[in-house]
Amino acid sequence: MQSLQEEIRNCRKCSLAHTRTNVVVGDGSLSADTLFVGEAPGFYEDREGKPFVGAAGQLLERLLKSIGLSRADVYIANILKCRPPQNRDPLPEEIEACKPFLLRQIDIIKPKVICTLGNFATRLILDKNVNISQVRGKKIVHGNLLVFPIFHPAAALHATTNLSSLEEDFQKLKLALEEDIEFQPQPEQTSLF
Repeated sequence: MQSLQEEIRNCRKCSLAHTRTNVVVGDGSLSADTLFVGEAPGFYEDREGKPFVGAAGQLLERLLKSIGLSRADVYIANILKCRPPQNRDPLPEEIEACKPFLLRQIDIIKPKVICTLGNFATRLILDKNVNISQVRGKKIVHGNLLVFPIFHPAAALHATTNLSSLEEDFQKLKLALEEDIEFQPQPEQTSLF
């Protein structure tokens, strides 16, 4: 992971390299059973170089605690490793530039479950144009991955009506993690995609 982190920190594949303060690689246990994938760093993440440290991160930590986990138990990453200006949506070319880094993080950590936070992460990991509202809170087998889409915590901060759905999703995640997940990748597949 160290060599990958260094490669990400030196990345200049897109214009975000010119506007970032810090690269936000990821954070947590390299042997985590659960990997959370968000969209992109925000203002505070860019300043600190760590994912989910702002208000959405505080909510994520509270939700993790509600199911008996902490940041140290999971790994948290984003699709983009640099903050888009004014927290705008990621551009397709930025996603393509960062996608190999995320896939290598997944290959290194080998989580049992990937929790995608919001539309962008869910669409990237499932390689399908789906709406998070339709797939949230469901276990989805995709190739050799077990994916569990969840609303992004920021969605609950912007529309408090989403908070109960997010809390419900985390309880479903807890049940999914408590089940003895003996998910085995398809034998003919050797990589994620």
